[in-house]
Amino acid sequence: MIYCDDCGVVPVPEQDLPVCLPRDVVLDGSQSPLVAHPTFSHVNCPLCGKAARRETDTFDTFMESSWYYAKFTCKDSVAMLDERANYWLPVDHYIGGIEHAILHLLYARFYNKLMRDEGLLTCSEPFSHLLTQGMVLKDGSKMSKSKGNTVDPQGLIDQYGADTVRLFVMFAAPPEQSLEWSDSGVEGAHRFLRRLWRQVYLHVNSGSVPALDKASLSSEQKAVRRQLHHTLQKVSHDMGVRFIFNTAIAANMELINTLSKFTDDSDNGKAIRQEALTFIVLMLAPIVPHICEQLWRELGHTTSVSLEAWPEHDASALSQDELEFIVQVNGKLRSKISAGAGASNTELEALALSDEHVQKHIEGHTIKKVIVVPKKLINIVV
Repeated sequence: MIYCDDCGVVPVPEQDLPVCLPRDVVLDGSQSPLVAHPTFSHVNCPLCGKAARRETDTFDTFMESSWYYAKFTCKDSVAMLDERANYWLPVDHYIGGIEHAILHLLYARFYNKLMRDEGLLTCSEPFSHLLTQGMVLKDGSKMSKSKGNTVDPQGLIDQYGADTVRLFVMFAAPPEQSLEWSDSGVEGAHRFLRRLWRQVYLHVNSGSVPALDKASLSSEQKAVRRQLHHTLQKVSHDMGVRFIFNTAIAANMELINTLSKFTDDSDNGKAIRQEALTFIVLMLAPIVPHICEQLWRELGHTTSVSLEAWPEHDASALSQDELEFIVQVNGKLRSKISAGAGASNTELEALALSDEHVQKHIEGHTIKKVIVVPKKLINIVV
């Protein structure tokens, strides 16, 4: 298009198309190179012949952002794309803001198919998997400079450290949902990291750690290891498959709570605590990398935690020799009993009926039936 003071907006005549862009442009980063070019924008009006101005805004913003993922694969190539694009694409997992879920992603798919049709790519879709993350809210509204409700994270980073802010953001909500900003939530995240630091500090100052003897574990020690490896199994699935980080963090918080109550200072007790803290640091390292790097060294390792492989859970630790059953009388909780994992229903009924707390509520009553829910509860109906 051409802009004339007398004729208004005038299209370039068809015989003058295409309009070729100049190659002697200077990219100084401060303005459009076409605007700064000495001759490109100067043209005569096709209608009246007077001096006019040529349009310099030649690309829509989405034109560049619609194929940058492909150019990243071969950014040093003189050609638009080369064979490396077909090696790397499609993108395995694409993460973007939910506000871009319509236009940007729609244009990216369109542009990818255009490049495929032109022989530049072989894949039909730009991304194999997509995660659209939610927005950050403040007092129920989207954070916006125009509303003046933005929070500068630098102040919180200066006060608490970057790990605290990262932990809060990932713990406050699942990634695909909006996150309500809370200063008290940031403080809570900081308290958790201090508890983790304290657990490691107390452990490394408690003396040498012997090897774990799985054959001689007590019931309490087995329970702690069972929770540890169940947590590892859950976190591996939540982070590696579901891409849900808040539940992974919550599981580690519960494990820290258990460790804080685990006061066993025996050889196996120390070995279990070493195993648990090692796995916690590995599980949290992608979320709070700075503190985990330091704690990894404190636990006796000389390499960076970022170079470690993801740990594997011990399936044998998840098995239970004994199970705890809730005992109800007419649906009301009256006691809890422990029984072997392979106990029959007849054995479970006998244990429940002989419990002293249960006896008080069935004495003088006729037992109509006993309902056993496997691995959970026993309900006595009188």
